[in-house]
Amino acid sequence: MAGGEGTRLRPLTSSAPKPLLPLANRPIMEHVISLLRRNDIDEVVVTVAFMANAIRRWFGDGSEHGVRITYAVEDTPLGTAGSVGNARQHLDERFLVISGDVLTDVDLGAIVAEHEAHDATATIGLVRVEDPLEFGIVITRPDGSIERFLEKPSWGQVFSDTINSGIFVLEPEVFDLIEPGRSVDFSTDVFPVLLERGEGLYGAVVDGYWEDVGTLEAYLRAHQDILDRRVVVDISGFEVAPGVWVGEGAEIHPEARVVGPAIVGENCTIEAGAVIGPYSVLGDNARVRRDVTIARSVLLDNVYVGEGAHLLGTIVGRSCDLRRGARCEEGVVLGDETFIGDEAVLAAGVKVYPFKTVEARAIVNTSIVWESRGARSLFVGEGLRGLANVDVTPELATRVAMAFGSTLPKGATIMTSRDSSRSARMLKRAMMAGFNAVGVNVLDLEVASVPVTRFATRQPTAVAGVTLRLDQDDPQVLGVHFFDTDGADIDDEVRRKIERLFDREDFRRVVAAEIGDIGFPPRLLEHYATAVGETVDLSVIRARRPKAVVDYAYGSASFVMPDLLAKLGADVLAVNPFASTAGLLDFDLDAHAQAVGELVRASHADLGAMIGPDGSRLTIIDDLGRVLDHTQALLAVLTVIGPHVDGERIALPVNVTSHATAIALAAGLEVVETPLAPAALMAVARQKGVGFAASDDGGYALPGLLPAFDGAAMLVKLLELLALATTPLSVVVDHLPVVHIARDAVVTPWEQKGQVMRNLVERTDRRLVLVDGVKVHHDDGWVLAAPDPVEPVTHIWAEGRDDASARQLAHDYVRRISQLVV
Repeated sequence: MAGGEGTRLRPLTSSAPKPLLPLANRPIMEHVISLLRRNDIDEVVVTVAFMANAIRRWFGDGSEHGVRITYAVEDTPLGTAGSVGNARQHLDERFLVISGDVLTDVDLGAIVAEHEAHDATATIGLVRVEDPLEFGIVITRPDGSIERFLEKPSWGQVFSDTINSGIFVLEPEVFDLIEPGRSVDFSTDVFPVLLERGEGLYGAVVDGYWEDVGTLEAYLRAHQDILDRRVVVDISGFEVAPGVWVGEGAEIHPEARVVGPAIVGENCTIEAGAVIGPYSVLGDNARVRRDVTIARSVLLDNVYVGEGAHLLGTIVGRSCDLRRGARCEEGVVLGDETFIGDEAVLAAGVKVYPFKTVEARAIVNTSIVWESRGARSLFVGEGLRGLANVDVTPELATRVAMAFGSTLPKGATIMTSRDSSRSARMLKRAMMAGFNAVGVNVLDLEVASVPVTRFATRQPTAVAGVTLRLDQDDPQVLGVHFFDTDGADIDDEVRRKIERLFDREDFRRVVAAEIGDIGFPPRLLEHYATAVGETVDLSVIRARRPKAVVDYAYGSASFVMPDLLAKLGADVLAVNPFASTAGLLDFDLDAHAQAVGELVRASHADLGAMIGPDGSRLTIIDDLGRVLDHTQALLAVLTVIGPHVDGERIALPVNVTSHATAIALAAGLEVVETPLAPAALMAVARQKGVGFAASDDGGYALPGLLPAFDGAAMLVKLLELLALATTPLSVVVDHLPVVHIARDAVVTPWEQKGQVMRNLVERTDRRLVLVDGVKVHHDDGWVLAAPDPVEPVTHIWAEGRDDASARQLAHDYVRRISQLVV
């Protein structure tokens, strides 16, 4: 019998039938079928109702499990006896009835033997339990015949500890007591009639394990009993240590610990520092990141657990995603495909139903059944971003490409590129298939930097561009960036259009003759190098013959830099001058920058630089080998570029130091303050008269070449500027003003972000700048409060006359916002 809904097991059974819930990584019903086979029963009729197709798809005709399966489908609930009666056409001889969602290893042959010995019409398998209150007690006479039934007794009515196990051996005559099409129950309708008529109703008390896995507590308890070997079941995998089973293909880091009894499923990955405690079960394909703690918990298949997460007595449904520092206390249950954000805390007993999202840093004290923030936004920050092959899957990549391609004219051409990683290669191919499917052609740059891809997208042959690459700070995360025909990030209107098409799956469908093609643009790197060379006076650089040390950070900028540097006549020592995914995975920016500084000092170079892995950002080292922080670098660049800006305006984000504005004004330049998002800065860089743009994190844009960040182009420009200058970079740096900026953050629920911003505006009489968030000018500095677009956080920047005043100013606003959100 496999037709129950398993309502007491929700939210686990909200999206899967109870018989398919895994115990020790195998469905409950699979354990039942194994028990039948051990007792020489190989013909099985399965009664199904709730999510019947899921059960039929899993077990098929039973051949994979060594049995022959026939299905009987209930269109309406018919009760325990009614569901069996619905299968009467398959049951023309003695048969055994057993639940498809019970865990047991009782001797079924003993029940059959008792049935035959008494020539019974019906024999009920009886088991002894410690707490019979939740079950139907069966009282038998010395000869095994049943004397009476007692359903759900009180302790005063408990005269026996033998209960109805739900395992029956029946003769076909019982069908005379089951009216077709009507709800009939064995315990309340059929057996009492047989008892009243004295028609051979017996009980067979059998030894062995029996557990009605009907509640979430029983589900965890059943796993503990399996691990304690109290029940005979097959556990997949290899017992690599006493009580520790590990599935095929699993990878456990030597610095991780698995403390038995425990089960690690097939193809799991457990990273260094993780601790899998006793009575834990990891489903197949689980990924457990560094420093995770899991104890007495059951994780189903395809679960991702981020760094430092903590799970205690928790049940985690299929394909759940728990991010860094998430914490689930005793009794938490997560339904399938639940997302738990960074550092969110779920209190004891909380149940989250399938497909829900818990925000980062949220504290959840009550169950989430209907409420949800909805699906996470498709676009995060600069584009689509998520864990490779967890969030960003080939299926998702194809659908996003079809949505983006559907916004472009049929027959249009899009540029694609990637970094050297396998993840980016796999997902780019999926996207290329999606573009072709909606009639869009692809020109594939293969491995190329972000600036080169932007440059290629500006060519007349293309109308848009896409690049895929691993995140510099977390190589498990992959980003997909989308460019418009000018090589800049697509705007919000295009993003919304893509999301609408994606959500509705309203993709353009073209006939076979209109499917897009794939090509490869010729000589593009040569064209890019020529274009960069045209933005500077090459003769000035050649005359100076500067010496530089450049670290390419294992990125794709290494493909274009040789051609570019050859045009300059510079003496360049190249470090890590090749693309390498392995290098990216272990890349430490600070350590590499310090190494470049040592090489600068040793070689007496004029300049050191590190171009970021994606080619967009630049870290600058002066001629004394000092690694400049991004604020120092920005001020130094503004100092030397000021007289040479091709235009009268420059663009800077609203959180940049006021000293940057002062340097620009001294050079006769107007500063346009922009929102913090790089896309907003690039939009301003495209405006007429803007000759330079920069961010506070090493991003520099030369709009004459690209209205976007380009580390290689900025390096070439800097070599020209230093050749024109009469002083070395170190002298420029020594004369820079000292900047005092403090930064902080306040957790702010989404629904209160607007209220916080409104209160900050209404409760001040100081000069405000409302470009992005609220920037308040004080007598000796300023404060910027800006809501995070992705997380429930408000970021605070404060600049003061010294470090103490900056910290105090930031602290004052943190306190003000904290009082507003209480």
